[in-house]
Amino acid sequence: MSQKADELRQAGLSVVQIETEAVKSLEERIDANFVAACEHMLACRGRIVVTGMGKSGHIGSKIAATLASTGSPAFFVHPGEASHGDLGMITPSDVVLALSNSGETSEIVTIVPLIKRMGAPLISMTGKPESTLAREADVNLDVSVAKEACPLDLAPTASTTAALVMGDALAIALLEARAFTAEDFALSHPGGSLGRRLLLRVKDIMHEGDQIPAVNVDAPLRDALMEMTAKGLGMTAVVDHDGKAIGIFTDGDLRRCLDRGIDVREASVSEVMIPGGKRIGPDQLAVDALNLMEEKKINALLVIDGNEQLCGALNMHDLLRAGVV
Repeated sequence: MSQKADELRQAGLSVVQIETEAVKSLEERIDANFVAACEHMLACRGRIVVTGMGKSGHIGSKIAATLASTGSPAFFVHPGEASHGDLGMITPSDVVLALSNSGETSEIVTIVPLIKRMGAPLISMTGKPESTLAREADVNLDVSVAKEACPLDLAPTASTTAALVMGDALAIALLEARAFTAEDFALSHPGGSLGRRLLLRVKDIMHEGDQIPAVNVDAPLRDALMEMTAKGLGMTAVVDHDGKAIGIFTDGDLRRCLDRGIDVREASVSEVMIPGGKRIGPDQLAVDALNLMEEKKINALLVIDGNEQLCGALNMHDLLRAGVV
């Protein structure tokens, strides 16, 4: 390793070490003030309004997003805009979480008296417990750090990391207090992969009606092959005269028939089908269909309703297209 490369590596390691120490120091500050902040937020009948300027604003915006996605409705308000009209977004039913490392950020200090006048609880997150913002707040969360990772001790680095971790601690403590579940999380993330896995049901993606490949139990095998070709799912259901699924025939079964020397022009589908076939209900989660396919090492399923009637079909490609896989 060249001298320059080693210097770069050492600089990176120094940052990680300094910021690790900054986060470690937060452990002793998960104290009565932290509990009081959580209690204010749990009692909030409105929204948690997060505000911060500059780098603290960027961290505050992320904290607001994390709170909102974990069961604590929240949004970010820029403090500069707040003093020019956006303060109207805050109501007495809200809780305000203000971030300022110095605790003296003018844009925040300016609006503090107005927040207190309307009666909204004020929680501060500062690096200086003796600062104006910390003194005026109902609760102050100390996120001070021994030093910044920046060698000039100027660029917010360790301090913003500490604030971000404290915000995550608040969000997760509230999540657990609200008994927030993975299903609740999915409801606020319907477009994400977790949302699809926890919300999407078999009936949302299955083929139904005329799209279902199905032949009668008395049909010759050649008809089953034509049905499989026409519907393109790599299989066909076999149903009795009442429309109940009694078996399945797949591409894999066709290969096995050929290996056994079965005359596909003369055989009937009932002779070569798999009785029963793997099946799933339309109201089950699509991820359950995925798990069943993976467990049984198959690529298609029949969808059966409560009356044992064939109501749909799906294969692994359907799950892929839906983003479940």
